[in-house]
Amino acid sequence: MTLIARDLSHIWHPCSQMKDYEKFPPIKIKRAYGSYLELTDGKKVIDAISSWWCKSLGHGYPELKAALLRQVEHYEHVISANTCQEILIELSEKLALLCPGLNKVFYASEGACAIEIAIKMSLHTRKIMGEQGRKQIMALQNSYHGETLLALSISDMELYREPYQDWLLPVIFLQGIPYVTSEIDPLWQDCGSYWPNIEDQLNQYADTLSAIIVEPIVQGAGGMLIYSQDFLKRLRSWTLKHSVHLIADEIMTGLGRTGYALACQHAQIKPDFICLGKGLTSGWLPMSAVLTTSNIYQIFYDDYDKGKSFLHSHTFSGNALAAAIALEVLKILEEKQIYQKVREKQKLLSQLMFEVAQSTQRLMRIRGIGAIISADLVLESHQKKQRCGYQVFQNAVKLGALLRPLGNTIYWLPPLNIELKTLLSLKEITIQAINQTFKN
Repeated sequence: MTLIARDLSHIWHPCSQMKDYEKFPPIKIKRAYGSYLELTDGKKVIDAISSWWCKSLGHGYPELKAALLRQVEHYEHVISANTCQEILIELSEKLALLCPGLNKVFYASEGACAIEIAIKMSLHTRKIMGEQGRKQIMALQNSYHGETLLALSISDMELYREPYQDWLLPVIFLQGIPYVTSEIDPLWQDCGSYWPNIEDQLNQYADTLSAIIVEPIVQGAGGMLIYSQDFLKRLRSWTLKHSVHLIADEIMTGLGRTGYALACQHAQIKPDFICLGKGLTSGWLPMSAVLTTSNIYQIFYDDYDKGKSFLHSHTFSGNALAAAIALEVLKILEEKQIYQKVREKQKLLSQLMFEVAQSTQRLMRIRGIGAIISADLVLESHQKKQRCGYQVFQNAVKLGALLRPLGNTIYWLPPLNIELKTLLSLKEITIQAINQTFKN
């Protein structure tokens, strides 16, 4: 029985129509290193999307392996309730420095868990404080925050929402977001022309909102859409004025992806909650975290019989192995000046994608920030219902790049430390993959 046959006999792959694998089977991974996946036949494939956006330092980073092995010598995991662990203390001290004022850390595993924790904390504070009218959550149009039911409720992604519509909570989606292509777009600095319409929508719910959740600056699964930092700044001012919590979903954008430790830094804001994940351990082990303020923390702080405890838990909250790796990730990001290097790489990524567009004449709306660059395929009317992005993906894999589009949006979201020669190869593979898709 072949490896693929064994795989498809039992494994239900995520985010897939399994019938697709009959014609385009899963690629067979032997090992991974740097920005590359090596297949069982020896072929090298560029990991152009950082394996679902989490391999921020690439595969097999030696210092992260060393950190894991050091922790293994002590212990691998113990319950984090009622225990004190130095590795978690050290990590929490570092995380508390990311956004001064958000100095309380609650750990989970997957990013969607962190989202649910932040929402539950917000809603729970309203109950404790007697603010019974504040029961609503607002998110942005084109938002994505995960696929558990609560996280899916606040995600404006019909493809994922529709089958479960009857079980989702009612959520308000803010419309008319001022999208930009880059930081040189005039809207980046001033979205004043958009704000009256946005403020009118916000004001309708000023007394009933508990929280607004955003992916700061970049909306990932919604199409790698970038919006004005001025919008985020104005939104934060509005939430402060109306006592509404702001939750920043930095699961994809945090820890260097947009060129700063946090994407919130583009707008110089401090939210009430920050959710981290993915790059927190550079994809070595599942770990997510919710950062919040002492003010939020104090609302829950009381004698047990007062019923204010936040009784949320995950078996692997604060896993020691993940914590050891996360601590090393934060150290590497600082010591090797990764944030600055990402900002320097931004122009190169944009230039290379423009070269792809020029060569193929099949890309439009190129947009980018930090180590993210994306564009939409130009489609003829008869092609708009076809899976052209999926065809580009298949061609790219055959040519040597894991280039997994979002619908018909092509994007690169490589490891932050990807080498120049690898980016140049990625550009050429992208050109060939697009040309092969549209050769007729």
